[in-house]
Amino acid sequence: MDAIALSRLQFALTAGFHWLFVPLTLGLIILVAIMETMYVRTGDRVYLNMTKFWGKLFLINFAVGVVTGITLEFQFGMNWAEYSKYVGDIFGAPLAIEATVAFFLESTFLGIWIFGWKKIGKKTHLFSVWMVALGSNLSALWILIANAWMQHPVGYVLKDGRAEMVDFAALIFSSHAWAKFFHAVSSGWVVASFFVMGVSAYHLLRKNETDFFKRSLKFGAVFGLAASLFLALIGDTSGVQVAETQPSKFAAMESLWETQSGAPEYMLAIPDSKNERNTIEILPIPKLASFLAFHDWNAEVKGLKEFAPDMRPPVGLTFFSFRAMVGLGTYFILAAALALFFIRKGTIQDKPWFLKVLLFSIPLPYIAGEVGWIVAEVGRQPWIVYGLMKTSDAVSKNLTVAHVVLSLVGFVAFYGLLGIIDFMLLAKYAKKGPEKA
Repeated sequence: MDAIALSRLQFALTAGFHWLFVPLTLGLIILVAIMETMYVRTGDRVYLNMTKFWGKLFLINFAVGVVTGITLEFQFGMNWAEYSKYVGDIFGAPLAIEATVAFFLESTFLGIWIFGWKKIGKKTHLFSVWMVALGSNLSALWILIANAWMQHPVGYVLKDGRAEMVDFAALIFSSHAWAKFFHAVSSGWVVASFFVMGVSAYHLLRKNETDFFKRSLKFGAVFGLAASLFLALIGDTSGVQVAETQPSKFAAMESLWETQSGAPEYMLAIPDSKNERNTIEILPIPKLASFLAFHDWNAEVKGLKEFAPDMRPPVGLTFFSFRAMVGLGTYFILAAALALFFIRKGTIQDKPWFLKVLLFSIPLPYIAGEVGWIVAEVGRQPWIVYGLMKTSDAVSKNLTVAHVVLSLVGFVAFYGLLGIIDFMLLAKYAKKGPEKA
């Protein structure tokens, strides 16, 4: 592997590892804030215990997540200096705002929330946790605005061999940015929902603190169903945007080789990139791919053969990742709906098989998020900024294979240790259960 391939692998590993922590942070803090709201409104100390128990798990995840995010920004200067020089005026602005506004909002009120118990009023303390939730999701917004610009660059001009911003409003109000934001954060809400449901199921199987964990599971199920349905809706919007602005990515997502009007969707297909076809195409749904692309059953969808081979993304990885994401998204809707059905019937504790399903479902939203990012980033190739700059042109000129191998080994070792620590702490305190407040 050359320096470009190794740099891509390094960024993929570090970004993918970081994303294991971000979604739980985004979703769990909202659930914790809702739980504390219920405590302040009702005075029921069970809600206080819930706030503190799930809040402790949030803090463990948050602390490790912050550490894993720092190294990503160093890579822009170390591995991707040409990219930073070319688009730094644009890409750097939302990242700077994220650090100086959103992160400081989040971290300041997090300190108040952690150390403010019994030192400030209940309503002030409640306000602080909602500010943490706002700050966390605002951080995601600014980072995703930057990423959305890479997918669909707007508000810039090319000057002296660089991209320079001329319209900040176009950057922050891009429909692609907001669709990406809601798509990404709602996936985090699903992660948190299934995390809460899974841990609650673990304790209900052991008949431990049943009232506490029945309530927790209900919180997770309601939030999870709402988040899963919203995720499906915004995912559809994102798909239309991809078809309009990144037709090669959409063609790879569908493994569609020939340009067609009224293009079908095959329930089972296996791409064969070498021969520019699918080796298997089974169970076609007529015109569905056209409808998903443009909300028009007869719309023309460009096939991969419309693009030169070196301008196509890796088809197999993009295609199977997209199918996995959609399949898991459908499962989340069904699982959350079934959990809510059993809860409302009052039979959830009498369904050990379903509680085990929820317990073993904890990793699935994480997997869905990771494959979703594979679709977004691998599907954009060979561009680092779609239609503007190729990935091969973005790597640092003086970078050597030895440099990247050394840092890659270091990152893998460091992140591996952090992952083990985080998993052990989360497992330890999740199994321990709540403490009386």
